[in-house]
Amino acid sequence: MSVPTSSPVSGGRVDATAGPGPTPVDPAPFDIDAAWELNPKVALRPEPFGALLYHFGTRKLSFLKNLTVVGIVQSLADHRSADEALAAAGIEAAERPLYLQALRALADSGMITRRPPGSSPDA
Repeated sequence: MSVPTSSPVSGGRVDATAGPGPTPVDPAPFDIDAAWELNPKVALRPEPFGALLYHFGTRKLSFLKNLTVVGIVQSLADHRSADEALAAAGIEAAERPLYLQALRALADSGMITRRPPGSSPDA
């Protein structure tokens, strides 16, 4: 899976901009107003190009090729919603569709999951 790079160029094993892909692990659609977090079954390893994500349940490997996306994913648990995480990262309205696409692809693949109710931070 590929998520946005510094330019909207696709790459990696699965293109996040491609048409329908595998069946999502979490059938709930991505909701920007919901609380999200890195899936507890996923390890994130920072790399010079961004990060590697490995899902121990599905054995999927994903590449994040944008340090801003890495920071947003790492901060999701610190915010009440994905929208707040994007705002905290300084993502402007014009850039949001690209970052929402990346988060949607990560949610569809089960790399990020909705946080259980009552576990939201007091942000």
